[in-house]
Amino acid sequence: MASSSLNHTQIIDCGIKEDVIVVMVPFLLQGHLNQLLHISRLVSSYNLPIHYLCYSDKIKQVKRRVHGWDPLTTSNIHFHEFPIPPSRDQYYYSSNEMESQRFILPLLEESLMLRDPVGAFLQEVSTKTRRVVVIYDSQMASVVQDAVVSIPNAEAYCFNASSAFVISSMYVDEELIRLYLPSSIGIQFHLPSLIGKFVARLLLPSGVEFPNNLPSYQTSFISEFMDFGIKQHLHNNFCSGNLYSTCKAIDRPYLNALARYNKLLRRGSKQWAIGPLHPIATMIKDDDPSNIINRHECLKWLDKQEPNSVIFVSFGTTTSLSKEQIKELAIGLEKSQHKFIWIARDALLQEGEQVQIPKGYEERVEGRGFVVRDWAPQLEILGHSSTGGFLSHCGWNSVMESVTMGVPLATWPMVFDQPRIAVLVTKVLKIGIAVKDWEQRDELITSTSIETALRKLMDSPEGNEVRKSMVELGEKVRQSVAVDGDSKRDMDSFIAHISRS
Repeated sequence: MASSSLNHTQIIDCGIKEDVIVVMVPFLLQGHLNQLLHISRLVSSYNLPIHYLCYSDKIKQVKRRVHGWDPLTTSNIHFHEFPIPPSRDQYYYSSNEMESQRFILPLLEESLMLRDPVGAFLQEVSTKTRRVVVIYDSQMASVVQDAVVSIPNAEAYCFNASSAFVISSMYVDEELIRLYLPSSIGIQFHLPSLIGKFVARLLLPSGVEFPNNLPSYQTSFISEFMDFGIKQHLHNNFCSGNLYSTCKAIDRPYLNALARYNKLLRRGSKQWAIGPLHPIATMIKDDDPSNIINRHECLKWLDKQEPNSVIFVSFGTTTSLSKEQIKELAIGLEKSQHKFIWIARDALLQEGEQVQIPKGYEERVEGRGFVVRDWAPQLEILGHSSTGGFLSHCGWNSVMESVTMGVPLATWPMVFDQPRIAVLVTKVLKIGIAVKDWEQRDELITSTSIETALRKLMDSPEGNEVRKSMVELGEKVRQSVAVDGDSKRDMDSFIAHISRS
């Protein structure tokens, strides 16, 4: 049965009394939309009805881009499409990474515009169920707050879409202490940053350490997004618990730190680490004859390559590079003498122009390089035995997928939480090699630097140690979602909690 696109009036009129209904309220960025859709799959497997709320174009987008499973074959996931806001701005292009973030400004405004339709849906659906469970993105707290606190049979759970390392590092950050800590615990006077940082570090569980000189939030987030995120954090004192898109194999000490901070700040005393969220057991196998038809051409190309011989290059859906940087990347890939698949699609556009691969480049690398100019099946590429490295922007979805498949990373962070995720990858977990350090954020990364980093990852003693660490971590992460694994137990615990009598 196909999933439905009912509106909130239709569900009220259907006359069905559900025991527990789960409502998903995602943030409007693709990575966040994608993660809550993956959670919808997991929760629906416990035979609970899911209602996924968003603008119609965002729902079409997330359905189209999800891979590893088909939401149209899941009968108890229902999509509720709200009309697209009339004054949507065009995508903002810039070769400056901070300025390129300005594309998010209309999304922030549009997310707040969901407050009334989401509230109306929750009010109406609450009359048809014993309990309404709202799972909302951490960036959507103010959207659901009023409705949740006014509905007696509703309870809300905050979904955190990044690493526990990144989230917990905020509490010992001198830049954020003055903004977060005083208001969060009701202190009205100014709290000097050094005192705040000292207090926050005293509260860390034993064994939790953060590398020195973490990338600054002021250099990785534009001020408007910083302000928006802080306001959502300060609105977040009504949640009944926290869900995390990670697992104990990756983030155990930092999850322990968050448990302590959330209890102190009354941000929900319960928490569940349920990652990885993407499907693992259903991945396409390289040698399955039934999958030959309709496979992407890049997968057929991978079938012909040696194990662990190909570098996968992809920078996500919200990243842009300058023409000069694209040229240096192309040359660096060529000079590395390693085989590669390069996803050079719309995420790399500049000022509305098509990505310009150097003239004659694809002919020169034919047989050794495969350039994809549209969507490609990232999970299947990472899961293929020929893929031996991933040059990535360090979006958390991509990192989790790479870890799950045991593919070591070459890190090239761009914006948002990516710089700190890159630190987690290279300095804490030691499962990647840095191509671009955050100190170089305003510099052109030369083809020589790219070549050197990729050679180090694919063929050096240091790269071999990184690969070994990634393979070991990948095995632990896969075990976490198996029967009796940490994430599976946390997921079972969460379902038991929201379904309780």
